[in-house]
Amino acid sequence: MALDVIGVGPGRTATFSMKFALEHIGFGPCYHMVEVFRSARRNIPLWQNVVDGNPDWDAIFDGYSSVTDNPACVYWRELAEFYPEAKILLTVRDADAWVESCNETINSQRMLASLEGSDLLQMLQGTYLRQFGEHINDPEWMANWYRAYNEEVISTIPSERLLVFHPKDGWEPLCNFLDVPVPPEPFPRVNSRDELGGASDEQGGLPSDPEQLEAFAVDYIEGLRKKAFS
Repeated sequence: MALDVIGVGPGRTATFSMKFALEHIGFGPCYHMVEVFRSARRNIPLWQNVVDGNPDWDAIFDGYSSVTDNPACVYWRELAEFYPEAKILLTVRDADAWVESCNETINSQRMLASLEGSDLLQMLQGTYLRQFGEHINDPEWMANWYRAYNEEVISTIPSERLLVFHPKDGWEPLCNFLDVPVPPEPFPRVNSRDELGGASDEQGGLPSDPEQLEAFAVDYIEGLRKKAFS
């Protein structure tokens, strides 16, 4: 199965909401970082192969028709080329708000420290975290990085292939772009910093043990799925 939709917005740009939205309108299953977690013992080695320069995109996305979030968005150029028929979605938000959200969740010291010595952290350091290096705690640098990232995507991907999307835009531009009917339900809004922070705090961060991480991911996905269209 080739990917039909590639979400290239970094994590904390409504990527979880987009996962549920894409699945709801017929482009599921949608791959997301939480899917890495859900099958951690299978997926972390596949992503480590990407880090090592041996990506197998078809194996990684086997069974999925769309993707969003980290770590896939790090490789947006490669994926756009490998799946030339796929539409490209760039989820966006205010740069300073993005930095603040990241600092309270996926880039927080408590979350990263909980993974110390794990294969997951090694994979993250080779994919998502390598983009920032020593600047991850510099809000101004991070905001400028985010702005430049969006500008590069917009200047690289042909306009007819790209949708720049903010969740406040709702279903219409997304459905028009993908040529599907607009559903009656409100656009999903999940995975707020409070939801992710609270869930990880219960664990003292993220579980570093792959089996425990898989169980955490299953519970987290299903909990948010119930909220998405309630």
